[in-house]
Amino acid sequence: MEIVAVQRAERVAVDFPMPSRNFAATRRMLLIVLAVSILFPLACLAGYGYFDYQRRIADSNDMIDRLARVTEEQAVKVMDLNQQMASRIIDLLGNEDDAQVRAHDAQLHDRLREIGGDFPQVSSIYLLGAKGDLLVSSLAYPAPTLSNAQRDDFIAARAMRPQPYFSLPIFGPVSRTHVFTTSIGRSGVDGQFLGEVSVALRNDYFLRFYRELTNGDSSLALGLYRQDGNLLVRYPEWPPGSKPTSQSAFTEALRDKQLFGHVRLHSTVDGVERLLAFRRVGDYPLYVMSAYATESIGVAWRQHFVMIAAFTAVPCIAIWLLVFYSLRQLEGERRAWERWQGEVAMRLSAEAASRQLQRMGALGNLVANVAHDFNNLLMVVAANIELARLKRYNNLEKEVLAVERATATAESLTRRLLSVARKQPLKQEAVDLANWLPAAAPLIDAALGDNVELALNMVDNVWQVLADSTDLEFAIMNLAVNARDAMPRGGRFVIRCQNNRLVGSDTLLPDGEYVLIACSDDGEGMPEAVVRRAFEPLFTTKLRGSGSGLGLAQVLSMCEQAGGTAKIESVPGSGTTVRLYLPRHRERQAAAVTNLETVRQPVPASAGVVLLVEDNEDVAAGVAAVLETFGCEVRHEPTADLALDVLTGGARFELVLSDIQMPGKLNGIDLAEKVRSAWPSQKIALMTGYADELERARRLGVAILAKPFNIDELHALVVCEP
Repeated sequence: MEIVAVQRAERVAVDFPMPSRNFAATRRMLLIVLAVSILFPLACLAGYGYFDYQRRIADSNDMIDRLARVTEEQAVKVMDLNQQMASRIIDLLGNEDDAQVRAHDAQLHDRLREIGGDFPQVSSIYLLGAKGDLLVSSLAYPAPTLSNAQRDDFIAARAMRPQPYFSLPIFGPVSRTHVFTTSIGRSGVDGQFLGEVSVALRNDYFLRFYRELTNGDSSLALGLYRQDGNLLVRYPEWPPGSKPTSQSAFTEALRDKQLFGHVRLHSTVDGVERLLAFRRVGDYPLYVMSAYATESIGVAWRQHFVMIAAFTAVPCIAIWLLVFYSLRQLEGERRAWERWQGEVAMRLSAEAASRQLQRMGALGNLVANVAHDFNNLLMVVAANIELARLKRYNNLEKEVLAVERATATAESLTRRLLSVARKQPLKQEAVDLANWLPAAAPLIDAALGDNVELALNMVDNVWQVLADSTDLEFAIMNLAVNARDAMPRGGRFVIRCQNNRLVGSDTLLPDGEYVLIACSDDGEGMPEAVVRRAFEPLFTTKLRGSGSGLGLAQVLSMCEQAGGTAKIESVPGSGTTVRLYLPRHRERQAAAVTNLETVRQPVPASAGVVLLVEDNEDVAAGVAAVLETFGCEVRHEPTADLALDVLTGGARFELVLSDIQMPGKLNGIDLAEKVRSAWPSQKIALMTGYADELERARRLGVAILAKPFNIDELHALVVCEP
């Protein structure tokens, strides 16, 4: 009935209509207008800015391409003139050797001056002999004594004749200026090397031309390069000591002998990114380069873009102000509506939480009541089995043993049900995990099966805990079975045990000292949605009939009843770890347990009568029969009220043995309190199937037997003689 009432209340709450207001549609429309007035101009500006930037990049590429064409034409004219001058000189010299050239060096000096003329790019023209000696120079007569035998231009011109060779920039020893030379080797009729004709070109000539061509714009750069990537002339010039890289997209294009092209690169000298266009100088192994800094493009683009954005923002701001004014008019009513909606949501949330608590409480009561009644039945079976054993079975030993095994299984099930409902009578004791866990390992290993490996990892001097060892064993066995099911192809189950001091942890436990038992497997893992519900009673992801959904719920219940908690972490495909936190056991707890055990010491053996208080006639008959086999006389009363009347009437008993849950005004604990108060010397013990009000009973110092209890436990309380 309780569950039906909870479900009916849920339906009523769900059917309760949530409030709505008409202004929400207006507000939503205003927000859409606001979003459009922001996003549409931004999209237009972004599109315009992107295409404007690309256009500027294209225009810059066109500009540097035009500059490269102009510089190529200038370089071709200069190199063609050099070629003509060198050819005239070679024709003038014919097959003359060094001696013949020296013989009329004065006339050759004048002739070289005449051929060089007043060309501004020509620094000097000079002749080298077959051994690299300077024979004639257009700058000086007589020619100074110099030898270029070891210079690269002389060696290369001799090897490449009759192709021209262009040297790297040098400081001319005669002209006293920076030049680079075009050298052509002379060959005789029989192919022997006769010497070299060199024309030195002024770097300043090219720099002046490049400066005028760029109009002094520092973001533009023009240059003349050899095919191997070495720089001859550049404007603006690199700082002294700079070493441009010889490995770049530009130098690779030159070495591949591409006729023209475009690249975008970062300079290794100044770190500036540039757009670069290059072209080959006619048929010569030379290239001209024109480059433009992309930062200059970006600066011009940003200035233009800011101006366009400013003009666009004027009408947009007017729209935004209008929308904000409209939203402000609705703000007061909106805030009031939201507060009201929040209050409704909080009330519904509180009601939902209350319904969940009611549902779980109803479920717990249902489970506990079923288990309690089932325990009474098991008590009857257990008592009669004990009687059968005492009577030597009479040829029914196998049948009785089968019933006994089934009873043990049923006891385990009811214990698990009561543990989940948190009504299981606990038998807490100090557990030394350093000894207990290795002793339980064979049983855990058997539960894991042959395909799963068990590993124990324990720190030294692990603390003791106060727990129900049977419940703790059930908990770890449940985790082992779950791990086995999660690893159908085998794996590893690891139990780690260590001391842990919690300070401000996320476990919701008070700060203090705990023992952490972490059980990990490398199985299939669980998704987040399953992890959140894993500790719920009766929740299971196994196939119908494969699991009860009580395993992890019992684990959490065991930890919480011991004063700790349990947490689960799982990653799909990587495995699962369940952490059990149990409080550290201290000596004062041990003393309390010792006092309780003292209460449970048997009554001195003597003939006597036992007052049995039990509302279930079958349980009473079974327990009474067992007590009679101990030599006790039994008086049975069905309620605590009647038992109290008997005691009030002056009757005294060797032992008062009472159930806790019974009909009437008094239950077993109430009876024990009155007996302790009125007759302190009267021995009393309680029987129960679940753990309601057990703390109250323990404070009385009363021995407690958990149904279905072992007959030996009863025998330890009372020993009667016939």
